[in-house]
Amino acid sequence: MTGAVQELPAWARRLGHAGLLPFVGGALLVHLVWPEAHPYAVLALSAYAATIVSFLGGVHWGVAFTQAQPDPRLFAWGVVPSLLAWVAIVMPPSAGLVVLGVMLVACYAVDRRLYVAHGLQRWLVLRFRLSAVAALCCFLGAAGS
Repeated sequence: MTGAVQELPAWARRLGHAGLLPFVGGALLVHLVWPEAHPYAVLALSAYAATIVSFLGGVHWGVAFTQAQPDPRLFAWGVVPSLLAWVAIVMPPSAGLVVLGVMLVACYAVDRRLYVAHGLQRWLVLRFRLSAVAALCCFLGAAGS
């Protein structure tokens, strides 16, 4: 592992990786369950992905709360992931999971700037890994729906 990952608390890495279990499990279930259970597997993966996308938007509010004069763009962007995740949940899963996967990538791209601007860059390697696996699982889930 690189030095940036080693600087992170071990519990944060473990919790981050544990958070991938519903993504990986959901993507597998979409492809493995019998037809009667398929809609539930797709819904479970979609709902969890939407929850995480919303959480990633909330990080921007948290960063803004630490500032005396926060940039209003932090609050504005902070609601965008939640709104798009909500739209993705009501779409057909084959499209909604693609939107959620793209949002995971987009959130990471936005956060690359945010994290550096606020001295949080040591978290970027972990964020990249978690976002890449989560987005891949969404795309695999979309392919199976």
